[in-house]
Amino acid sequence: MIQYSLEDLQTILQLDSRYYGFLDLSDPKNSELKELIQRTITALQDEVAHSYSMNIIKQHDGKLVPTKSDQPISDGEHIKENSCNTQYQSKDFKWGMSNETSSNKSVAEIDEVDVNTYCKLGHLHLLMYEHSEALSAYQKYMRLCEKYWEDHAFLYGIGIVYFEFRCFKWSIKSLQELLYLNPHFTCANEAHLRLGLMLKANGEFRTALKHLQLALIDTSPSTFTDLQVKFQIAHLYEVQNKHKAAKESYEFILNNKNVSLDLKADIYRQLGWMYHCVECLGEKKERESNALLFLQKSIEADPKCGQSLYLLGRCYAGVNKVHDAFLAYRNSVEKSEGNADTWCSIGVLYQQQNQPTDALQAYICAVQLDKEHRSAWTNLGILYESCGQLRDAYACYSNAIKRISNKKIGNGQEGNKAVFSKSSTNGLTKGLAQRVKFLESQLSQAPLPSITSKRRQLCSIEEAWNLPISLEINSRQQQQSVQMQQRQFGKNPSVQGPPPPYPHSHGSQSNPLPAKRSKDDGEYSFLQQNQKNLNEQQDKLLHQLSAQNRQALKNSSSPGPTSSTSTSETISDRTNFGSEIISSDNIKEDTDANDLARIVSTVTDQKLKIRCQNISTKLSEDQGLNNYDGTNVSIKYESLTNCNDDTQNNFKDQKPKVEYDNDQESLPTFNIQMDSKQLLSAVKLLPVDEPPINFTITAKNAPPPAPPDCPPQRLTREQLLPPTPSVHLENKKNAFSPQLQEFCLKHPIAVVRGLAGALKLDLGLFSTKTLVEANPDHSVEVRTQVNQSPDENWDVSQAKRVWACISHRSHTTIAKYAQYQASSFQDSLKDEGDKGSAGSQVMSDSDSKDSVSNSNINLKRKRQKNGSKMLRFGTNVDLSDERKWKPQLSELQKLPAFARVISAANMLSHVGHVILGMNTVQLYMKVPGSRTPGHQENNNFCSININIGPGDCEWFAVPDAYWGGIHNLCEKNSISYLHGSWWPVLEDLYKENIPVYRFIQKPGDLVWVNAGCVHWVQSVGWCNNIAWNVGPLTARQYSLAIERYEWNKLQSFKSIVPMIHLSWNLARNIKVSDVKLFELIKMCLLQSLKNVFHLQEYVKSKGVEVRFNGRGKNEASHYCGQCEVEVFNVLFIREQEKRHVVHCLPCALKLSPSLQGIVCLEEYRLSELQQVYDSFTLYRTQGLGQAH
Repeated sequence: MIQYSLEDLQTILQLDSRYYGFLDLSDPKNSELKELIQRTITALQDEVAHSYSMNIIKQHDGKLVPTKSDQPISDGEHIKENSCNTQYQSKDFKWGMSNETSSNKSVAEIDEVDVNTYCKLGHLHLLMYEHSEALSAYQKYMRLCEKYWEDHAFLYGIGIVYFEFRCFKWSIKSLQELLYLNPHFTCANEAHLRLGLMLKANGEFRTALKHLQLALIDTSPSTFTDLQVKFQIAHLYEVQNKHKAAKESYEFILNNKNVSLDLKADIYRQLGWMYHCVECLGEKKERESNALLFLQKSIEADPKCGQSLYLLGRCYAGVNKVHDAFLAYRNSVEKSEGNADTWCSIGVLYQQQNQPTDALQAYICAVQLDKEHRSAWTNLGILYESCGQLRDAYACYSNAIKRISNKKIGNGQEGNKAVFSKSSTNGLTKGLAQRVKFLESQLSQAPLPSITSKRRQLCSIEEAWNLPISLEINSRQQQQSVQMQQRQFGKNPSVQGPPPPYPHSHGSQSNPLPAKRSKDDGEYSFLQQNQKNLNEQQDKLLHQLSAQNRQALKNSSSPGPTSSTSTSETISDRTNFGSEIISSDNIKEDTDANDLARIVSTVTDQKLKIRCQNISTKLSEDQGLNNYDGTNVSIKYESLTNCNDDTQNNFKDQKPKVEYDNDQESLPTFNIQMDSKQLLSAVKLLPVDEPPINFTITAKNAPPPAPPDCPPQRLTREQLLPPTPSVHLENKKNAFSPQLQEFCLKHPIAVVRGLAGALKLDLGLFSTKTLVEANPDHSVEVRTQVNQSPDENWDVSQAKRVWACISHRSHTTIAKYAQYQASSFQDSLKDEGDKGSAGSQVMSDSDSKDSVSNSNINLKRKRQKNGSKMLRFGTNVDLSDERKWKPQLSELQKLPAFARVISAANMLSHVGHVILGMNTVQLYMKVPGSRTPGHQENNNFCSININIGPGDCEWFAVPDAYWGGIHNLCEKNSISYLHGSWWPVLEDLYKENIPVYRFIQKPGDLVWVNAGCVHWVQSVGWCNNIAWNVGPLTARQYSLAIERYEWNKLQSFKSIVPMIHLSWNLARNIKVSDVKLFELIKMCLLQSLKNVFHLQEYVKSKGVEVRFNGRGKNEASHYCGQCEVEVFNVLFIREQEKRHVVHCLPCALKLSPSLQGIVCLEEYRLSELQQVYDSFTLYRTQGLGQAH
């Protein structure tokens, strides 16, 4: 049996996912620790196996009902579920030394395995870089532990494992939940960094930048240097086509004297490729010269980088230096044998030099290395067609189309946004499809080949695939194959490229792994599968390869030339063969290519040791183990009272058993029945050695917010197309009746028809003519969109229906947009007269000078290159200024109270400051086809929309209960639900059992959008609309607003309604008789006041003075300048770039862990908040309508 000393048990107890990347177990100095971890893993696995075996015996004896799981490790009948019911802060492991000879233990007790055993196993496997085993253990723990989210180290660990497996969707979810629950987590900077990389790969650039900046300002120990994070930020600018900002950022890093050679090589490579691709960086001749210079500097800094050599060859080919290009490609092949891009480019050069046989061999080598390489397949087809071999060309083109389709599906599953490859693949797909159809028709008419047929210039694709490759091309491949054969103990080497490096994640990853692999991947896969039988040298090699793979994964957003900085994400070498174009667009957006450059250099041994010491100290402090005295440590032994030699001898025949420690100093509980004094007294019992975590304004111990599942009831076809609730108003009395408000609040969406007529609203005040006369130079935001029918949304190539809604932003004035709107109408009338068709179907853009002065989009073209007509939608016209728009705003006072912009019964009127477009009016100026993409209103507030006319609008709406289903469909289509622009495909919604309201809004109709309703709108004719938000004083409205506030926080999305500030104003201004609404508001007050008390106690413990600052009249609510969360009452101020910036506590601690140099201000005195809190009580005698 294995024996453990107290020191060993203490060490194992400390180890968890937070040491990942800091603890180098391949270092000989850590050999004892590595052996201890391996022994512990074996002991825990033995215990799980023993428990399972006993379970099987019981099942055979009929003593236990068989479990539902088919897998042995999934057998959960013997798991102590109740061990997860206490908070994470008290989760300490008990290593019980269960004596097998003890007669006091029942069989059932012996067979029990604490659920936390699986979590500890996951941590230890992770530290050993055994990712598949770690994933299995973590997932087992997550299935069995009811409140797994309370273990923050678990969330971090499983997030890291998902990241290593490229399961970005699940990694993002885990790390977001971690930072939401504990923004002070020890490795929060590592989580922010990985979130930034993954979101950058997914195309969510704004959120990615936020996370990378949070990682940058964090002073905690990190596996990345500040310069490496800055490099990622610079690359983020590059992939957004902000080339000048990227260039400046790269040059800024180069000017730092501490930049490493590896990082310098990466930056020079990026700059070189930018100069080659980006026209705005200068004249072509100068750019090409700079490109060659920077790429040569990159090679000098890192001579082993095959990618830089490959790109150098591309640049030489671009200036027709064929010999130099061949030399660069050959050197690249020597550095990275398995780079399909290089072989494809070699094939292009051979084809340009009229050497078809050599070109064929190079292309074959490319597609054997990467069967998904669409450029190589396309160029191979062009080569065969130029040689008159149409059947082979047809096969290659068909393969190229298939690979493009697979690529798009793969991108969708991985979560990579289609914008990266749309410019290359969409047009390419359409052209190839046409070519395939042409060849089909030619081949159907062609005679069958005969013996007398003319001899073929090239061997067929089947023959080429199986024939030996030329000596020059094959020499490196043979060496690699021999090495692989030796390493795999006689396994047959594959000429089709090495096997994937990562095992499947046991059903957790539905995404197919990319086909392109680096040269060491097969070796890594073999070593990982046989890691228990490796010698010391092989074990060290495994850790080196693991580190390299992690480096490549960290660069999954391709901060290397694989993410082209040209206008498309592919690069073309072109030469004419008749009417054909050879396209070598083989620089792909995905970064699983061979020989990816080491984008982020690894931490040196010296730095790693320093950081390990720092994080070890911090972890010790977190665990409370730095003052270990042998008595208070959370490691307990059966029949062990003190530590002496006799008891140590008893360890020999014992095995460790992990249990959950429920012993915890009782913490105070909080509830809304407490008054402020009781609350303050309870807060003083909370510890102040660590900053407060998990601040939420919802009920305590709730799981992290997540999109809801759709209702399970299957709907009929009729129920999927429900009639829209509508009411027609006859007179003013109907408009002001309580029944109208009740009707609106009862339905997800409602149309109030005839409102303008019943109230005698002068809609002409909002007509384009009146607006021009009133304020012609007022600003209008313009969205440039493709004109499509309302129930269709096609991709750029018009090849298939998609969710992504194309929209480009610019600005103009009311007068200029009015000119466009009028000329658009005139063009339509002219087209209608010429073609006899409906004006809305032949809408034409205007050639007049209008809103494109500050846009880089040439809107004067009537059509896109693919034939789609473009339109301009004037949106978000601010009508908040009463001095400019007094007649218009006064007219809206005729509306009933529940629909007015300002009303005592409207929550948004109690915010105390302007929120543009929510508690102010916004105007929309439309031409036919103008689209407002799918969305829910900010913080799920209700909205009012009135059509001014003269044309109609078509609406689509989905009840709020189904928004989780739409969120999942957005993810499936690689679009961010919150940040993205999407137009649902109706058939997709119906397939997912999601009902859709669809109706026409006529001039004078008011559309009421209830809380949380998902909707999207398209204009049918020329019209203007006005809209604003309202917040009825109902529990449902407040609850939905709070839920979205918390989910926005988890998603790093700014909530423009400051719900905490609003809640305190509601408590000051209104009396609430609805019990549920009262409890919700009171809970928000309780949680926020508790947080204020706790924050101030913590700040005082740091020796920082809290100064009273007060609050000005109509002063806007404060948000953190880094993470954009609402900051209430306690403000942390630091001067940045000569301005004072507000921070939340987590971001302030990132900047200065001791809060030195940061000023702490309070907006309200505690006595004032206590008075408001105590005065807010349930109002039992009057209704909401009279109580304010």
